[in-house]
Amino acid sequence: MTSGLWERVLDGVWVTIQLLVLSALLATAVSFVVGIARTHRLWIVRFLAGFYTEVFRGTSALVMIFWVFFVLPPAFGWQLVPLWAGTLALGLTYGAYGSEIVRGALAAVDPAQREGGIALSFTPWQRMKLILLPQAVPEMIPPFSNLLIELLKGTALVSIMGMGDLAFSANLVRLALQESAEIYTYILLIYFVIAFLLTRSMRGLEKKLKAGVGKAPKKKAAAAGRVPEGSGVS
Repeated sequence: MTSGLWERVLDGVWVTIQLLVLSALLATAVSFVVGIARTHRLWIVRFLAGFYTEVFRGTSALVMIFWVFFVLPPAFGWQLVPLWAGTLALGLTYGAYGSEIVRGALAAVDPAQREGGIALSFTPWQRMKLILLPQAVPEMIPPFSNLLIELLKGTALVSIMGMGDLAFSANLVRLALQESAEIYTYILLIYFVIAFLLTRSMRGLEKKLKAGVGKAPKKKAAAAGRVPEGSGVS
């Protein structure tokens, strides 16, 4: 490819990364708000959070992009630029999946931990902030890592709006070169590299968070628990 075509591809990479970061931030915020709401003591809060989860989890991200970019503007008299339309559609959709991760991780915390917080007269927010979340968040990282990779692949859907992301730029280059195998091989490799970097970063974050709550890796924990021979301990 010529330098001009490579520049087009690199511009697409930059747009994809922007969309990934913005939609991931929105999805994370939605995940925690809705996921925590699904554990609320009031049934109406749980119902509304569950309704949101079922609606956005049960609809196509592609159709949601159509709605945000093509259907809602005439109804409300405003128009979102493609970047923000894609961010909103993807963030709300993947946030619904993330909310189930948050809810499941909170439910997995030992009930004795909650009872201890009640015994200490902690408010529900204090129990969530000081007891439940510090233990639940490290367990959320692996499924959130998978969800982040799915979100990366989902960013290609915004090409239907004519947004110059990686997939859209690749198609333009393909039309210019009339060569599909070469350009799409490059694009596959670019997506793989981004996904690999994201995976490694999330694994590092998981280790750091688990170390913060005193959870050692399994091998080290097993070694620490082994009694030395000849110690006299039976």
